[in-house]
Amino acid sequence: MRFVLADDSFAFDGYSPSSQPMGGPEKSLAAVAGALAQRGHEVLVFNRTSYGLEAEGAKWEPLDKEKPAECDVLVALRLPSLLDTMATARRRILWCTGDLSYLSGAANEEILARHRPLVLFFSDAHMKRWGNPLGLEARVFAPGLASNYLGDEAMRCYEPARAVTTAHPQSGLGWILTLWIDRIRPAVPTAELHVYSAHLNRGIFGSDVPPQVKPLVDLVQAARDRGIVVMRPQGDSGMADAYRSARAFLHTGGPNDVYGFTIAESQAVGLPAVIRPAAPVLFERVTGGLTAHVATSESQFAQATIELLTDRAAFDRMSEACRAARSGRTWQVAAAEFEGLAG
Repeated sequence: MRFVLADDSFAFDGYSPSSQPMGGPEKSLAAVAGALAQRGHEVLVFNRTSYGLEAEGAKWEPLDKEKPAECDVLVALRLPSLLDTMATARRRILWCTGDLSYLSGAANEEILARHRPLVLFFSDAHMKRWGNPLGLEARVFAPGLASNYLGDEAMRCYEPARAVTTAHPQSGLGWILTLWIDRIRPAVPTAELHVYSAHLNRGIFGSDVPPQVKPLVDLVQAARDRGIVVMRPQGDSGMADAYRSARAFLHTGGPNDVYGFTIAESQAVGLPAVIRPAAPVLFERVTGGLTAHVATSESQFAQATIELLTDRAAFDRMSEACRAARSGRTWQVAAAEFEGLAG
């Protein structure tokens, strides 16, 4: 089959996820393109890349480049307007991400009514947020895991013990930082919290950041002696190494989470999590008490983190459970399912 995938977010290609930080939906598009090509399909991706290239058998071209006359399957990431990318397509798929407000409005509803695409979501919780006023076919398609997170490489557990968080400044990062400063670090005076945040990293080096992020930059700089290490987010290769070097993954999530990509990836490596029940979709990624601690209060969150940082036997048990719970859902497995949806 000939697959055409279209995206209008930012410049990336099939090699990007391993080397640069990206959101889960864009990583998923890149991964499924390569996996479908490796399954013998002709795959063309049109996005914000500035030049053509081939990655894992899929061809990537600038979005404004002339398209082929027809395809078997057109996959539009996020924007209904991208369903018009091809004049002729046997099957059209709209792959939804994040907040679903972009599905509303007269123009978007007209496009959906005209093409009546299959609408894909990342999770049940994600799909339930949409009213589906046109009665379109809607399905859940769970992403696969990059090979970086599925190897058998042992956890490193460096000393001093470290926790890792990728929480967004507008989705619980301030809460985690305050809890670390007030409760966790005093109980484990040598521990480190590695914060992977592009906003904080820029702010610390003097670049402009959104006004709501500035207080967090000030908080981190005022707490330099509390073991907080701000890091620039990495691609899959770097983040897999970061997870293998830690003892706890601290995550709050939010009600608008669509899948819990970083939870899935860190759990697959073998890193236990400490989470709050603020994001229902996270419960689809973890097993409470086995692969993660689900904390309903500040005290529970702090104590669970302290336990993973100080009790190696408790960490080892949960780490082994994380690996044992890996679904084996590689992108090759996921692509076979995607192929079925397209057919």
